[in-house]
Amino acid sequence: MPIIVLIRHGENEFVKKGRLAGRLPGVHLNDKGNAQAQVVADFLSNKLAEVPIKAIYSSPLERAMETAAPLAKALGVEVIQRHGLIETDCGEWQGKTLKSLNRQKIWKVVQQTPSIFTFPGGETFRDTQHRIVNEIQELANQHEPNDVIICVSHSDPIRLAIAYFLGLSMDMFQRLIVAPASINVLTLSPHGAGLLALNYSTEFAFPKPTDKEKPASGNGKSEKMDKG
Repeated sequence: MPIIVLIRHGENEFVKKGRLAGRLPGVHLNDKGNAQAQVVADFLSNKLAEVPIKAIYSSPLERAMETAAPLAKALGVEVIQRHGLIETDCGEWQGKTLKSLNRQKIWKVVQQTPSIFTFPGGETFRDTQHRIVNEIQELANQHEPNDVIICVSHSDPIRLAIAYFLGLSMDMFQRLIVAPASINVLTLSPHGAGLLALNYSTEFAFPKPTDKEKPASGNGKSEKMDKG
């Protein structure tokens, strides 16, 4: 079966400011996100020059389509919208900040047992996983074993897909890190799946500790990490 390249969309103002965009319309890449999309396009069009990319599929949301556009232009192919790659339906949480959601009691469920969580007025993570896994399998069945196909999607759907194909519990999927404009690569075969790349990015940097993670003055101990 083909090689599946899963790309998260680039940065936008919702990502930058820690807000859940969900499926809100009109969320576009910011300047950094557009630059990230171009870097991805340059990298993949050169890296895979001898292994032609057969198709580029994308979530229909603007930030995903805008991430796919530079690569499609470089390769001279059309971006095909696929609803199966769309973001999780966050319902009433769309547009809210992670900081405000972090104060809700249910946030602990989101972080520790996401498999039983339902977004108020939205869907479950199981819904998201079922949708994107079916989408990837359907697309894979449409291509030859050595084909390379691109799927531009969103953080949670990509992480849920990787968790499924690696046999990880859904409650562990948030341990996977998928940064904006990162490249993640799966191989699928009748014998199982393999992970060739996770969170690959030319912008990789170790995260800086927050104030709550920095050692307390004089004792060398760290304060408890805040969830979120």
